[in-house]
Amino acid sequence: MGVRYLASISKYAPRAARIVNKLPTNFRFAGLIAIALPNARIIHVRRDPVDTCLSCLSKIFRGDLLFAYDVGELARYYRAYEELMRHWREVLPSATMLEVDYENLVGDLEGQSRRLIEYCGLEWSPKCLSFHTTRRVVLTASAAQVRQPIYRSSVGRWHAYGEALRPLLDALEINDLKKAIERT
Repeated sequence: MGVRYLASISKYAPRAARIVNKLPTNFRFAGLIAIALPNARIIHVRRDPVDTCLSCLSKIFRGDLLFAYDVGELARYYRAYEELMRHWREVLPSATMLEVDYENLVGDLEGQSRRLIEYCGLEWSPKCLSFHTTRRVVLTASAAQVRQPIYRSSVGRWHAYGEALRPLLDALEINDLKKAIERT
């Protein structure tokens, strides 16, 4: 299965030594990835749940991500994601997956980038900090974002919406707006 997968994705970057697959649904397959691609490096980037859901609600995804367009369904999906990630942490060997907090990455780009590069077994390059200057093709919902330097405006972005996000907070079972704000 791993060999077939690698063959199918190599057509997108035939000369690449490594390929990143950052589909939002990949978390479901962490166990399978660990078995089928034993040399794969799984990086799980965690982010504030409300910021994550707000980001999903504000994007138009290609493909079958219909959960991202309904507040209740998105919150249920997010809670299921959290539960499955808890499972993977318990059953996968610790070296299988590196977890990175988005807020820490934004706050300490070089330190967290060095941590990621080391985990992947790669050599550090200062180009890692100027990722936004790359000329390579980007075919994701965040294509415009990868052409910009890291910015902090997405951290706590949901705070600007306050009570307008009450349906999302309720669906995520975050009952106290004040506590949610303090959490981030």
